[in-house]
Amino acid sequence: MSGLSMKNISHAFSNRSVLNDVSIDVESGKVACLLGPSGCGKTTLLRIAAGLEPLQAGEVTVGDRLLAQAGKLDTPPEDRNIGLMFQDYALFPHLDVESNIAFGVDPGMSERRQWISGALDRMSLSGYATRYPHELSGGQQQRVALLRALAPDPSILLLDEPFSGLDVTLRAQVREQTLELLRETGRTALMVTHDPEEAMFMSDTLLVMNEGRLVQSGHPVDVYRHPVNTFVANLFGDTNALRGQCVEAGRVETPFGTFAAKGVTAGTTVDVIIRAEGFRALTDGDTASNTATVQVTTAYPIGRSSHLRLVLEKGHGAPLHARFPGVFIPAPGSELQIAVDPDQVFIFPTNA
Repeated sequence: MSGLSMKNISHAFSNRSVLNDVSIDVESGKVACLLGPSGCGKTTLLRIAAGLEPLQAGEVTVGDRLLAQAGKLDTPPEDRNIGLMFQDYALFPHLDVESNIAFGVDPGMSERRQWISGALDRMSLSGYATRYPHELSGGQQQRVALLRALAPDPSILLLDEPFSGLDVTLRAQVREQTLELLRETGRTALMVTHDPEEAMFMSDTLLVMNEGRLVQSGHPVDVYRHPVNTFVANLFGDTNALRGQCVEAGRVETPFGTFAAKGVTAGTTVDVIIRAEGFRALTDGDTASNTATVQVTTAYPIGRSSHLRLVLEKGHGAPLHARFPGVFIPAPGSELQIAVDPDQVFIFPTNA
């Protein structure tokens, strides 16, 4: 398989810039996810890779083959050997499942026809080969669209929010099947999503985008644990923002005590970001550093965890959002002693 490289990509629609000097590399046989809010340029980048948008600046390479270079070369989509799975699946309503999957396959490629038969079995679709798209569930349609994109044996697979139309339970099941198939085939894939949990689950490399720029890239765990700014820290769920003061070089004072702030000079005003899951309730006899007494204003279960709204002082201070594992529902008005996990605290100079 081949890797995908996109260098110095910039793009604009009607003089409105949507991509600004974006460079990404997807290693051969790996899955990379473009993560970011709607309108940040993710899908435009995907369409440029597929050849569906003309390249305005930069270059696109698959393996050692240059596919596009601004002003010099722009290989048509059909000649790129790149598979694309659309968000709405775009199945042909007049073709049955097997014909949809085989649509882009040369009739003379007998080994790919055999692959289709095996892939239907692997994706639990063997009993649906003669059915039409309207006779399938959303999850089945998604799997058919995935197999159709893979059937011609493309060098690169591009997926545009492939699970967004599925309910929560089915989404988890289908994306696991999809990842297993990508791993089995050794496929190089670039996927667009705005769901951080999905990006963490699917990707070998996480590419965070905002306002047309690549903000951070790396292994998903590294991006989660070491965000480069407030925007990236806030992508992964509820956070709390406190204003702090660097009382000495590398140390910041907060209502929960002091925290290390590497590279921050004394006197600097900083934003202290604490993830909702970064709190722990202390029980009698527990001791910990970085603690404070809070009052509970609301508490409710949300399945695997409980969400609490807290204030640092009775009737005063900005509310804090905390998430505790399991069912933990203290009465409104009660007081808790809570500790903060320093690994879930991120400190950035204000307005940086």
